Amino acid sequence: MKIVAVTSCPTGIAHTYMAAEALQMAAKELGHEIRVETQGSVGAENVITEEDLRQADAVIIAADTNVDKSRFTGLPVIEASVSEAIKDPKTLINKALNAKPKADLMQEVSRIKAEEKESRKGLYKHLMTGVSYMIPFVVAGGILIALGFAFGGIYVYENVGSFGEIIFSTGKLAFSLMVPVLAGYIAYSISDRPGLVPGFVGGALADKLGAGFIGALLAGLIAGYTVAFLKKYIKLPKSMQGLMPVLVLPVLSTLIMGLVMVLVLGGPVKSINDAMSAWLNNLQGSSAVLLGIVLGYMMAFDMGGPINKAAYAFGTATIAAGQPTPIMAAVMAAGIVPPLGLALATVIAKDKFTAAEIEAGKAGWVLGLSFITEGAIPFAAADPFRVIPSIMAGSAVTGALSMLFGCALAVPHGGIWVLFIPNVVTNLFFYILSIAIGTVVTALVLSILKKPVENSLPL
Repeated sequence: MKIVAVTSCPTGIAHTYMAAEALQMAAKELGHEIRVETQGSVGAENVITEEDLRQADAVIIAADTNVDKSRFTGLPVIEASVSEAIKDPKTLINKALNAKPKADLMQEVSRIKAEEKESRKGLYKHLMTGVSYMIPFVVAGGILIALGFAFGGIYVYENVGSFGEIIFSTGKLAFSLMVPVLAGYIAYSISDRPGLVPGFVGGALADKLGAGFIGALLAGLIAGYTVAFLKKYIKLPKSMQGLMPVLVLPVLSTLIMGLVMVLVLGGPVKSINDAMSAWLNNLQGSSAVLLGIVLGYMMAFDMGGPINKAAYAFGTATIAAGQPTPIMAAVMAAGIVPPLGLALATVIAKDKFTAAEIEAGKAGWVLGLSFITEGAIPFAAADPFRVIPSIMAGSAVTGALSMLFGCALAVPHGGIWVLFIPNVVTNLFFYILSIAIGTVVTALVLSILKKPVENSLPL
């Protein structure tokens, strides 16, 4: 049997490719042929062709973001999260092969939208679609801003036309687009392409009015559902249907979006945003440490899942114009620790890990240093009740120490590799110390909790 599949996670880095690999291995074991298109951070790879679709017996969409399903008309399609594909790919494959083809695509799309409306997972998908498109802008902008400071000094923006200022300005522009992009693609996830215009405009207004990240989230949701409402209730003659996507929907939805943001939401959300910023800026002592602990727990608990992504989105929202923030520092440090701690545990307690786990630990060093928390998933899947508490303990300690030491970070990704760019991190030594201590805590806790295994390597 021939299967085609699409995998996509919000960040497009780890889960996307882990799900693809799991499906490929399971299909091979079951004796089926599969082609998996990965929609990752670098765009679509191994793209499904027309010939693949003609030969396909079933379709699997393992995604936590919005995926266009229009090309799969007439084929049996099943949908799942990327974590389901990683944990139980064989079940998904069998389910897909036993599914019935979709007789009416429009009816199926309507059914899916109705289910999403009633499901929290649907709302989560819309938000994560926006976040997945936003992250490259945040990462590119943040790192270019830092490089601008590195080449041109702390007052680089005063030397207009210099090499450093050009890099700085380019990064600042990329960074400033994160709010409109977030809103635009949340709206896109809800109502497809007609949602882009009101979504982007709503996000731009949120940025202009000072409503920031929270305003963009609300703008994206309002824009998306406004377009969906207009599409449902505005009926034009067939001869005028072509005006709906290019004239009626963009104009009406954007007008509504502008009125809502300026007259209703802008002021109150700005007040909330300002209050939150003031609270974060005034965090000291025990309050800062407590927030660091909570962020650490969240980053480690599901290793790239919705709780992890919520903490990460919170961290990126605190970055303004590339200035270092303690929240982002705690978030990235806590996300680095789980794979590092597990890798260290495989070194200091080899008798408690299988040969395969020790090999996975070697990759854990690179994944952890690169801020890919998902590197802990193979260990957690094999022994969740010992691994998850261990990594949560290490990440919580790291988050708390990072906040206590007053560390701050100006970029939202890159792991250890970006820390040595000038002006990227505040209190570099203590930041690295926080990560090191959390790594050791995770390794020691897990070494104590785990029991020796029979097929382990000798110490």
